Amino acid sequence: MILDDSWDMPPVKRGRRGVSDADDEDDDYRRRRDRNNEAVKKSRFKSKQRTQETFTRVNKLKAENQVLEEKVKTLTKDLQFLKDLFMEYASNSQDPKFEGIDLEKLLEDVTDDKKDASSSKDIKQ
Repeated sequence: MILDDSWDMPPVKRGRRGVSDADDEDDDYRRRRDRNNEAVKKSRFKSKQRTQETFTRVNKLKAENQVLEEKVKTLTKDLQFLKDLFMEYASNSQDPKFEGIDLEKLLEDVTDDKKDASSSKDIKQ
């Protein structure tokens, strides 16, 4: 049997070309990683910015809502005062305009309309 001496020989070097391909692949990989890292930074920055804008808008809307709720309370008190004033005037007046009109029923209808509006407001929230 003849022994093959190729087992004892060192591997054949391919020269400069083999090393160059590896460097090109490394450079290409590094460029892709750098681009990806920049894209990730940009994406995270935009996400934080959107979150901050949403948080600011929520706080602004909460403050606006509180002002509007106070306005509703004030207007409701004003309405009740005017109803009471009207009832006092109408019950003491002998004015024929009010004859045959059930003022209590009229005011109940206004209250029912207000309740309907209030419940539809609750549904929207």
